[in-house]
Amino acid sequence: MANGLIRNCHGSVLVNTINKLCKEGQWKDGINMLYLLNNEPDFEEICNAYGFVLQGCAKAEALTEGKHVHSHIIKTRIGQDRFVCNHLVNMYAKCRSIEDARQVFDKMPQRNVVSWTAIIAGCAQNGHAAEALELFDKMLADGVRANDFTLASVINACATLSNLEKGKSVHDEIKRAGLETNAVISSALVDMYAKCGSLENARKVFDGMSKRDVVSWTSLIVGYTENGYAEKALELFAQKFHEGLKPDHFTLSGILSTCSRIAGLGQGKQVHGHVIQMGFECNGMITSALIDMYTKCGDIEDAHNVFDKSSQQNVVSWSAMIGGYAHNGRSKEALELFEEMILAGIKPNEVTFLGVLYACSHAGFVTEGCFYFGSMTRKYGISPNERHYTCMVDLLGRAGCLKEAEIFIKQIPSKPVAAVWAALLSACRIHGNTELAKHAADQLLGLKQQVATTYIALSNAYAADGRWEDVARVRNVMKQKGLRKEPGCSWIEVKNKMHAFFVGDRGHPQKEEIYAMLQKLLGQMREAGYVPNTSLVLHDVEEEQKEMLVAHHSEKLAVTFGLISTSPGTSVRVLKNLRACADCHDAIKFISRIVEREIIVRDANRFHHFRDGNCSCRNYW
Repeated sequence: MANGLIRNCHGSVLVNTINKLCKEGQWKDGINMLYLLNNEPDFEEICNAYGFVLQGCAKAEALTEGKHVHSHIIKTRIGQDRFVCNHLVNMYAKCRSIEDARQVFDKMPQRNVVSWTAIIAGCAQNGHAAEALELFDKMLADGVRANDFTLASVINACATLSNLEKGKSVHDEIKRAGLETNAVISSALVDMYAKCGSLENARKVFDGMSKRDVVSWTSLIVGYTENGYAEKALELFAQKFHEGLKPDHFTLSGILSTCSRIAGLGQGKQVHGHVIQMGFECNGMITSALIDMYTKCGDIEDAHNVFDKSSQQNVVSWSAMIGGYAHNGRSKEALELFEEMILAGIKPNEVTFLGVLYACSHAGFVTEGCFYFGSMTRKYGISPNERHYTCMVDLLGRAGCLKEAEIFIKQIPSKPVAAVWAALLSACRIHGNTELAKHAADQLLGLKQQVATTYIALSNAYAADGRWEDVARVRNVMKQKGLRKEPGCSWIEVKNKMHAFFVGDRGHPQKEEIYAMLQKLLGQMREAGYVPNTSLVLHDVEEEQKEMLVAHHSEKLAVTFGLISTSPGTSVRVLKNLRACADCHDAIKFISRIVEREIIVRDANRFHHFRDGNCSCRNYW
């Protein structure tokens, strides 16, 4: 009876009913009503009805049902209608089926800007950025004028590819079209310039926006962070709060990443306070970002507290916690947590195994590392990538199994990447195998790794073996190639302000106090049995001169400043851009015992937690 009444209804009533059902999420009922329209004489009404249903499928990402509707469209007289085909392209794109979207698009007898925008946006949003740019060029060649949505999608494609040249070209097109003040386009431009590393242009667009949304703020904050301008990112975040704009979970995640990069624990804790106030504690992205921030600031206890309280423990948060334990020298806990994760029914991924292998590598767990590496493919169907191979070479090399590491490299299915040979080179330096070090360095140079670190590692290996002529030869090659060693720099956060130190730095306002305290500590250290380690001083000079060179390394200055600037009993946290040198490692162990404080140093590879004259790495680093 009801169906009979519906059949007697005018087509527009049915279409309105279908529209209402789809808007309310009942698109399946809308599909069922479609077939009552098949004999409706009004062509436009039928097209509208199918458009509403396809919109519902797109919103729900219901690919199977969308294909079912498509099959019915093919059988009707509307199969070539541009309006319907546009909805089909959009539906397939939103369902991430770009191949199907492209097939519909390519067969369209007529296309308009909506057609082009749907396929370009679909490609840009689904990992086909290069194809999106190609389609945009074809669209312009066909004489179709882009609208604001088209241009925003093209800008997003440029951002994905970090194609600054194309991005600037599109920006010029935007200016010609008079769309530069469009909020959506401006936000996309800020994001594109930031991702391409052109922060001056990103800031120029940002400052010119009459109304900034959370997307533009987040894009610029993340851009500053990714390009090494952490302090500017923090300033911008503070400005956002000052202007009364509430951050979303993307912004908070981005600024937590900023704190992670600079080991800014104090600032990270302030952001955590905002997270709690704004009710984002249960957000999975925020939870993982908080765990990452605390672990990268060396505060493993607070990281675990966040992890334990999380209501959404997924593979990302588990992996972050496992990696955090590994990088903080708590390899045993990392492996125990991995086993807990498996028992909890969480399937590990590539990132999980990076943390597991790193834990094994930095604790000398060779047998365990080999077992876990084998289980990746055998048990979990995960194919190792270049980072996993690098971890394995590092694991074997650190343990002194240099021959085994060399054999392992030969068994890697693809051509070994630079990081693999760099790991072997580093291990050769540690264990004094200069011949294999030379082979590893040659392989790196063959990969066009004409970078200072390759030559420095080789010269370090020669210096450790007392081969000063070879050291001089390598340094001469560096000079000829115009390569310079990256200067060591250490940072410390005191009262929410970052202080940077270089070797022999005398530019700090409190330099007199710093050097006076350091001299006092050196005297106390010598009395306690400290002997300077000068083995890696790359100069063939007298021992006394070598000792003077290592005495004022950047991490010693940063630690000393931390001691005179913070209350007794509090932890001192230092971040260094390079691997901590052997002498500073020994010295800070003595300092931690003398001042009875925990000193945490994060170098380029890992954390060192110094306490009572010992280090968490147990001298295996």
